[in-house]
Parts: sequence; C-alpha cells; structure tokens
Amino acid sequence: MTIHGGRSTRMMAASPRAAQAATRRRLVRQVLAIGTVALIGSFCLAFGAETSTAAEAAPSLHAPHAVLAEAEWEAIQKTIAEQLAALRGGDALRAFSFASAGIQEQFGDADIFLGMVRASYAALLDARYTEFLEGAVIDGHTIQPLRLVGNDETVLVALYEMERDERGGWRIAGCIIAPSTVRSI
Repeated sequence: MTIHGGRSTRMMAASPRAAQAATRRRLVRQVLAIGTVALIGSFCLAFGAETSTAAEAAPSLHAPHAVLAEAEWEAIQKTIAEQLAALRGGDALRAFSFASAGIQEQFGDADIFLGMVRASYAALLDARYTEFLEGAVIDGHTIQPLRLVGNDETVLVALYEMERDERGGWRIAGCIIAPSTVRSI
C-alpha cells in the first residue's frame, strides 16, 4: 500500500510536493469532523481547485478539474482492494506491486514497506468493514476515499491518492487515514 501521512511521518526530502503533502495532512485532520464531502471541498479551497466526481464525463486527466469515467473509478477501487487483500494476507511483494514508482523508490523493498504498513496503518489491516466512498479529482490529484470500521466500531476514512503508471494503469501514491464523525451502528 502506498501510504504516507496520517500519524506516521513520510520520509522525503524537503520539496514543494512535501510541503503540499504536509498541508494536505493538516487539512485532513482539521476538516474530517465535518465529513468526507466537506473534506474534498476543503482540499479544493486550499489548493484553488474545483472538484469533479465519477458521475461527470472525462475530458482530460491533466486538467485541474478533470473527471474520470465510472470504469476508471472501478479500476482504482480494484487496485486498492487487491493491495489491501495482499497486505492482509502478508504478501509483501504483491502489495508493493500496487505502489507508485515514487513509493517503491522511497521504501526500496517490499518487506520494509509491509513492516511500515503493519506498524503505522493497522486500521487498514484490522478493519472489520470497508466501503468505498465517492472519489474526486482535486487540482489534478485523484483521491479515492475508503471508509474503515474497526472491531471497536471506530470509523476512519482512508484517503488514497492515485496516479497512473507508464502503462496507463492505476497505482497508489499515498494514503492518509483520519477520523470520521460517522458512527457505526
């Protein structure tokens, strides 16, 4: 799983991208109390972007307010679900294969990556229930939320940042886990 943010520290050199990621993490913590829709809107306000959803037609993935076809969202969700299954099954190599090139370079090794996920993202592995929420393209970043419900009924939201690989497939470029005000029944 390509994971950064949340309660762990992403290891990367200081750069504009790192600063933007830090800003996104702070923003996520501040606005998730309002809910996922408000969070996506806040991303847009913070970065001066417009949002779009899967229900709209897809002109260009590089436009600041690009949209994706339903088949693209399904492919994104399949990528996340397959990586999560590999992580839960302890298959480090398979889980690592769903990571973006940048994350693979950052961790260098599938076992190191799996160790980081186990240590810092147990909520992903331990959730008793998961549900994909409506994704959005924000300032050119493709974000797919995943609701996680723990055994203790705690509800969290994992926000996955997705990016295309050189073959046009989807890879996970990051994940931020934040609390949600939604309660499990």
